[in-house]
Amino acid sequence: MNTQTVSEAREGGRRLRGIALFSVLATLILTLLLEALDQTIVGTAMPKIIGSLHGFDRYTWVVNAYLLGAITMIPIVGKLSDQFGRKGFLLAGTTIFLLGSLLAGASQTMYQLIVFRAIQGCGSGIGMALVGTVIADIFPPAERAKWQGIFGAVYGFSSLVGPSVGGWLTDRGPLLEPVVTESTRWRWVFYINFPLGIVALAALLICLPSGISVRTNRFTGWAAVRRIDFIGSLLVAAATICLLLGLTWGSDRAIGWNAPQVIAILVTAGMLYISFFFAEQFAVEPILPLSLFRNQVFAADLALSLLLGMILMGLAIYLPFFFQGVLGVSATDTGLEMTPLLVSIIVGAVLFGAMVTFSKRYQVAVILGTCIMAVGAFLLTQMTSATSLLDAAIFMSITGVGIGSLFPVLTLVAQNALPLRQLGVGTGAVNYLRQLGQTLGVAVIGAVVNFSLSNDVVRRLPSTLVKQIASADLKAATDPQILMNPAYRDTIVQKSQQFAVNNAVAHVPASPWYNHIVTVLAARTVQQTRDHLNQVFEALKPALAVALRNGFIAVLVFSVGAILAAFFLKDISMVQHFDEDPDMLEPVAEGVQAPLRSLQTVR
Repeated sequence: MNTQTVSEAREGGRRLRGIALFSVLATLILTLLLEALDQTIVGTAMPKIIGSLHGFDRYTWVVNAYLLGAITMIPIVGKLSDQFGRKGFLLAGTTIFLLGSLLAGASQTMYQLIVFRAIQGCGSGIGMALVGTVIADIFPPAERAKWQGIFGAVYGFSSLVGPSVGGWLTDRGPLLEPVVTESTRWRWVFYINFPLGIVALAALLICLPSGISVRTNRFTGWAAVRRIDFIGSLLVAAATICLLLGLTWGSDRAIGWNAPQVIAILVTAGMLYISFFFAEQFAVEPILPLSLFRNQVFAADLALSLLLGMILMGLAIYLPFFFQGVLGVSATDTGLEMTPLLVSIIVGAVLFGAMVTFSKRYQVAVILGTCIMAVGAFLLTQMTSATSLLDAAIFMSITGVGIGSLFPVLTLVAQNALPLRQLGVGTGAVNYLRQLGQTLGVAVIGAVVNFSLSNDVVRRLPSTLVKQIASADLKAATDPQILMNPAYRDTIVQKSQQFAVNNAVAHVPASPWYNHIVTVLAARTVQQTRDHLNQVFEALKPALAVALRNGFIAVLVFSVGAILAAFFLKDISMVQHFDEDPDMLEPVAEGVQAPLRSLQTVR
């Protein structure tokens, strides 16, 4: 690190001002908005994408590939940005994201789309790892809370509004013959990133100073490259990929948690994580210094980040199931009914960010926020098919304020607990666990819901009927999509009827009355199969209500865990200027530290 960088770091207050500050903040918000949107924006576009590219059996990988790329990059880039600075990585990440967006929009096959989404995700992961860190580079700790609150609100907003934006672009995106036609408007889901992203890229290039971050690396050339933790990077990337694959496959009703490939890949993930932590003990510049876990505040903050991800995505996935499957709200109106959760998250993030900024303390705010979240989660567990939409909106609003309260605080706590030389590592770890928590939350809550649903449906049906229905038919008939998608329900009925008819007529002996017997038997079988499935469908709605209630109980348990973790977040004073803590800049160039301390004494 050169003297100029240290001098910049020692300036009191903000490191950017005026139009430069405004430009960088607006650019970072736009970058985060685009990259967070793309986590969920493709969901509502998938039917049109499948209709154009086919490959229904691979559609989930369009989402999973993006998440895999993003989560894998976050911890690696966080550390490298501490070593070599952030501007270059941020520019590279935005460029990769835009390239992946263009390629994804131009995809001609489902396999191409999956690969290009992974590229897009890698660029997104770099951005998500560094946006919050750059905020810490610009503002001293005492000013960070309100800005982290705004950026947290942007992240929550974009994650939840993504499906609505994707649906609008898919249905009403502009035509651009012959590149974008009526049937391929879904390509705008990806193309829309390019014009906005180019603006963000140019603004970052022009307005963001290259020396704004404190760099720990004092080597150049090959000596600098040798200090990169390649082994740790490979191990954490491989472990992350294996864990996410295992959680994704286990959550799939068609595969299940008992499948050999799921067990094998989860065991592999565990072994890779153990190897990673072992390797980090010997790395010169470890991706995640294990000494950080001895910091009580930082460790508690990581636990809260993981739990927040589990709660947020669990609700984002399963609340729509409740509205559509239990309350009978249409798919179009479900987005509107989710608005209270979205708005309250934004309100909570802004209010609690301002609270922390004013009080210069965060523990009370976190405890209060997690308690509000737990109260909201408890109210969600009380919802039934008789719950009104107004009551549901109130319950979601309470929960959302609690969730939003954590968005500005978690990154701030990690950054405030660590010196400037470890901002990238700390911020990356928080973002990594929050992203990982989203996948883990969907898997855990999904396992609770699916297990409860399967058992409760069977309990509600006559035992003789359960024996008559094939296990494959029963599994398909208890898919919650039955209650939300009439076309899917008709498909299941038709497939089951065809299968039952084929089995019934297979043993009819040849005779002069063969055709008559087959016709009568087929008609009887069709009617019998429909009657059996209708009984299952009738039992499915109350069983789904119970299953979702158990899923919300899991959310409540996570919320209680968050309250307990909050008590370990001891307050650390948030300094007003970068020069109030001499240790924040360690290590600094030899011969520079003593003069700087003398300068501070004069002030």
